Amino acid sequence: MPMPATKRISRIRTTLRVAAVLAFATAPAWAIEPFSAEYQASYMGLQGTGRMNLVAQGGGRWKYSMVIDSKLAQITQSTVFEDRGGQWRPLSSNDASMLLIKKINRTAAYDWNKGVATWSGDVKPDRAGPVKLQTGDMDAMMINLALARDAASGKPLRYRMVEDGRSKQLDYSVAGKEAITVAGKSQQAIKLVRADGDKQTFAWVVQGIPVPVRILQREKGKDALDLRLQRWQ
Repeated sequence: MPMPATKRISRIRTTLRVAAVLAFATAPAWAIEPFSAEYQASYMGLQGTGRMNLVAQGGGRWKYSMVIDSKLAQITQSTVFEDRGGQWRPLSSNDASMLLIKKINRTAAYDWNKGVATWSGDVKPDRAGPVKLQTGDMDAMMINLALARDAASGKPLRYRMVEDGRSKQLDYSVAGKEAITVAGKSQQAIKLVRADGDKQTFAWVVQGIPVPVRILQREKGKDALDLRLQRWQ
């Protein structure tokens, strides 16, 4: 039986969020700097465009925003996180999207003083939390920031994600290096992969480019989502 459209779009939204956060990959020192980027998305033959930016808010806080436009959806997401001496932790996030004719508005709050994360808005009661926080916990955006950083330094790619009213262990691996074409020029990229049941997600990161050059998601052995970098500044 074909997957319902809203569920498929929800998967697009999650993967795009993951792809967008990998855009934090920067220089070897991993200094976070403001940026803006544009990319093209292909999902089941449908085309979309994305706009991403990272803005400093002062006091070690950053806001990442993303807008995805396609024939099926308009996805607007943002997350605020803080950098505490190289350790990143989420503070809040918002997802205000239109999927077909369905509107979604969800907000997450990470209260590190109380040690819990909670969710409000369009969430099911069993996904509202609270979820107890642990040192090192991150949301999907922060995990992908850490993934890009740790892949370059050879650290283990194992993380605990706290998002959507749950915690989940995520393990990634480096699948070697691979030549990939970026804006007509061949580049050497680090290829990253994560398997989750019948789904696989691949990411190619090129040193010196502040966004992932490509993200590919496969489901049951077939390409489902393909993101390719267009331009950045």
